[in-house]
Amino acid sequence: MAFFKVKSQLAMMAVAGSFMVPATGQAQSVLIWSTQASPAKETQAMRDEVLKGSPVAVEFLSNQEGPFLTRLNAELQAGKGAIGVIGALHGQLTSNADSWVDISGAAKGANLSPAFMKLGKLNGDTQRYVPWMQATYIMAANKKALPYLPSGADINKLSYDQLVAWAKNMAEKTGGPKFGFPAGPQGLKHRFFQGYLYPSYADSSVTEFRSAGAVKGWEMMKELWKYTNPASTTYNFMQEPLLAEQVWVAFDHTARLADAFNGKPNDFVAFPAPAGPTGRGFMPVLAGLAIPKTAPDRAAAEKVVAYLLQPSVQLATLKATNFFPTADVAIPKDFPPSVAISAAAVKMQAGSADANPGLLPVGLGALGGKFNQVYVDSFERIVLAGQPIKAVLDEQAGALRAIMQEAKAPCWEPDRPSNGACPVK
Repeated sequence: MAFFKVKSQLAMMAVAGSFMVPATGQAQSVLIWSTQASPAKETQAMRDEVLKGSPVAVEFLSNQEGPFLTRLNAELQAGKGAIGVIGALHGQLTSNADSWVDISGAAKGANLSPAFMKLGKLNGDTQRYVPWMQATYIMAANKKALPYLPSGADINKLSYDQLVAWAKNMAEKTGGPKFGFPAGPQGLKHRFFQGYLYPSYADSSVTEFRSAGAVKGWEMMKELWKYTNPASTTYNFMQEPLLAEQVWVAFDHTARLADAFNGKPNDFVAFPAPAGPTGRGFMPVLAGLAIPKTAPDRAAAEKVVAYLLQPSVQLATLKATNFFPTADVAIPKDFPPSVAISAAAVKMQAGSADANPGLLPVGLGALGGKFNQVYVDSFERIVLAGQPIKAVLDEQAGALRAIMQEAKAPCWEPDRPSNGACPVK
């Protein structure tokens, strides 16, 4: 990580995106330049709690993406700079992939998710970044639902066929549907299709949008919907119907399940999303740590990265940012119940042997809303309106192709790398 010298009497400039000015004659320090922990409270917690035990002196500065990139690109173009470590989301780290040095040495001894480590290679052989922290979407169940699991099913290794069978058992044996889905106007249903259904059935989010695998995924969704509480079209946050026992099993973002876990921690379990024919698709909101080639002191940078991957530091980061660890970490008992309940499922999901991450869209800019709407419209037409799956996907594929071409957005995982706009077959 890069060392930069700062005169003790020089105050750090507070303007977002301002340049740190190297000086001479004083103690060296390492600059972490980050898009994460940008709220003032989180930034201060990073400085006061997370980084207080760093083996080398550290300065932590966080900015929104625009100022972040302006400063970073200026240093990269100049061929020298003060930034020692980059902390950013996966999609932000892809834009300068060749500018990051091999960081594999800093991850030695850290028990990190193999799936995330693979993502950190950015479609190459070199470890360009290491996974730092994550958020994601998981499953939740009232313990009343557990007796209705299909015979031989392991809740932590479910398939979608088993989920459908489970939902059917609950509906038929309790007098009504007990599965719930965030299909309301503000629900995150599009993320399920992009990061869970498609990677699990088509090993894709975009390219194989209308493939035979995608058709099978939508067939599963139609079958699951038969045993889904019809009020799901009004559900935006699944914690509320779970607490009210309107549903017993649900999918949602960890933050949108927290109230249920905290309100009745003894009533619920969390578990990984199910798997399909092409893996256990899941959508991590993944932040990583990289070292730019312009870092003044790579050895110091590696020490800071290795420090941030230590279990105790990962827990401090969880407290500071509400992002979960990427390392194998036991959650202390004094953390809120939702943290421990969710963390176990997050860990198992990311560490599954068949994990198949479907990342957040990259490079869409202002077209992100239209991109999401393609998946929402497909759901509403296929599942809610009962229109023919193949005909709907053929039509929606045209809309998706136009969006990708207009955005000129290359593919992201699990789709294969593309030159130019990600193709829609």
